[in-house]
Amino acid sequence: MPLPESMKLLMERRVSDAGPGTLRFPEVYRVQGVDVERRQERSPLRHRTRYLFDRTLARSTGALLGWLALCCLAVVVPVSTLLVWTDPNAPHSLSGRLTQVWRTSAETLRLGVATGAPLRMLLSVLLGLIALLCVSTVVGVVTTGLGDRLAELRRGRSRVVERGHTLVLGWSDQVFTVVQELIGARAADDRQVITVLADRDPAAMERALTATLGVTDGVRLECRTGVPSDPDTLRLVSLGAARAVVVLQAEGLDGDLGVVRILLALRTVLGTDAGPRVVAAVHDGRWVPAARLAMGPRGTVLGTDQSTARLLVQCARHPGMSGVLRDLLDFSGAEFHIVDIPQAAGLSFGEVALRLETSSAVGLLRADGRPLLTPPPGTVLVAGDRLVTVAHDDGPPPLSAHRAPVDPTAAARTRPAPERPYRLLLLGWNRRAPLIVDTLRRTARPGSTLDLVTGLAPPCVRPPTDSSPLRLTHRPGDPCAPETLTGLDLSAYDCAIALGVDQQAGTDPERADDRTLLTMLNLRSWEEETSRVLPVVAEMREHRSRTLAPLGPAGDAVVAGELTALLMAQIVHTPELAAVFEEIFAARGGALALRPAAHYVRPGREASFATVVAAAMRNGEYTIGYRAHVPHSPRPHGTVHLCPGKSERRVWNADDEILVLTPGHTERAPTNLARLTLPVMRPGPGEHAEPQQPDAPPTTPGADISP
Repeated sequence: MPLPESMKLLMERRVSDAGPGTLRFPEVYRVQGVDVERRQERSPLRHRTRYLFDRTLARSTGALLGWLALCCLAVVVPVSTLLVWTDPNAPHSLSGRLTQVWRTSAETLRLGVATGAPLRMLLSVLLGLIALLCVSTVVGVVTTGLGDRLAELRRGRSRVVERGHTLVLGWSDQVFTVVQELIGARAADDRQVITVLADRDPAAMERALTATLGVTDGVRLECRTGVPSDPDTLRLVSLGAARAVVVLQAEGLDGDLGVVRILLALRTVLGTDAGPRVVAAVHDGRWVPAARLAMGPRGTVLGTDQSTARLLVQCARHPGMSGVLRDLLDFSGAEFHIVDIPQAAGLSFGEVALRLETSSAVGLLRADGRPLLTPPPGTVLVAGDRLVTVAHDDGPPPLSAHRAPVDPTAAARTRPAPERPYRLLLLGWNRRAPLIVDTLRRTARPGSTLDLVTGLAPPCVRPPTDSSPLRLTHRPGDPCAPETLTGLDLSAYDCAIALGVDQQAGTDPERADDRTLLTMLNLRSWEEETSRVLPVVAEMREHRSRTLAPLGPAGDAVVAGELTALLMAQIVHTPELAAVFEEIFAARGGALALRPAAHYVRPGREASFATVVAAAMRNGEYTIGYRAHVPHSPRPHGTVHLCPGKSERRVWNADDEILVLTPGHTERAPTNLARLTLPVMRPGPGEHAEPQQPDAPPTTPGADISP
């Protein structure tokens, strides 16, 4: 079929416009079609040469040896020729000079220097090649052996021969906090060895620890790879000679089961009685009895989820409490100590508390190891009693001859009024949410309200089994959606708690905080639009997310598991504190609190800190420090001054806060979470029910919140 004239003109135009390396059409077109010619740019010579060289090398080892010999001869022979021809003592004849070139080349390549008949020279070359082959074989064997040994060392399978070292089993986000605190707890002149055993690449573990913690003089990190629940692997790290063992739980549903298995492996290697101190942590509190049984009497088991839930509740009721607990439990400032002061025997506890100038006494440790916190001021110390104090130095504090002066006229005249009911907002749902609800139901003032906003369907209405002082309501909706928060009267809440989703095994912890950060941005946007302040407590999964959190003036971020990691490091350093922390953070609810200074001293009056201590003791509380109110500041509540001098005098403001250890309340058995039911929050006039969004379902077994 003939080609139309319009198509020919178009193709001729394309030919004239085409550049080099493009498709061109010939000037003459055939009747049945068009012959298209592709002009391809030829590859450069260096590319073709490289391609041929690579193909030759890929054929066999002999080809590689041939190229090696050719390259050596191409360098050695010309250089030897140049040396001979520039040597004034070289033979004058051509044959003599060629013989000299041969000798020089043979000496360089270690092929022998025999001359004469060609057969003699060939045998000399053969003998040199055999010698070279033998030497190369020996070098190869030695190199292979050293390489295998170095590879084994890099895999972290070598034995650790140490005594008095600290052994960390497992890997999680808590490892950085634990190792950092163990390094901070050591004395300045002590050398310390910390061994980390986990089923990970040891080089990657060491790089991660070094990048996060830096290089510390006097501390050596030994990272080994292996399954921590394997008894044979545990024997490689000198388990019996260790000073303490820390068992970390992994993320995921099977993380707690792995901890129990590791504890059984420790029991198999160490036996039931002897061995180092063991501190372990599990997510679910239901596994604590099994873990304690597997570990035996030598160790302590902490519940991460329960500690995080209590901390979130404390931060909701006392903004800034997370920073206070970090200051109390790390080794950079003041922390808890067990000290022995023999001269305190026969004195009352209240007298001793006022005679410790730079330490805060909060309890006793009896001779049998039983803690007695916030004892009555008239309790008399006997021989063998040790003091539980908060101090900057772990040495025995000096006991002054006289107690610090107390000004009775500056003390508050009236008893503090009881706390008013509060209204809280819980955004999101995870496995710690039922624990938060249960803690609030057992500690709330009558008339308090907790509103839940989750992506769950409205639960069944079932009356609770006990007369709880907390009223629960539920509103389905996505906490990250701005329209969900718009439908709430945020100004009516005393605090909002934002929960993140549960991190699954193998997932990036930073991704688990994305929804929480988005929720915080929406709350922060509401604060800026309304010029109001809403205290917000956000739960984070990763430490770096806390630096990204858009915190408002009263905002706070809690890293899940950080409190447990700090407690583990404290117990490793001072095992006697395990019973003290059990009393403060488990047996009592809300034992640490920030009270208004007006509860103890008259606002506007100048008084010593001893006056505050004496006023708190009359209420059965013991002071640890204070937090001064800074007016006209973006964050008016600054840091807490721990263990100030009893003689320190200042003018106390009504907005100042006193950090005290209270008698709290003994926690009864937790509410049956299987019977936890939440009435639905009905939409107000003009509102509509929010669409249900996929949110983390309740992962705590027994938490029945279903349609």
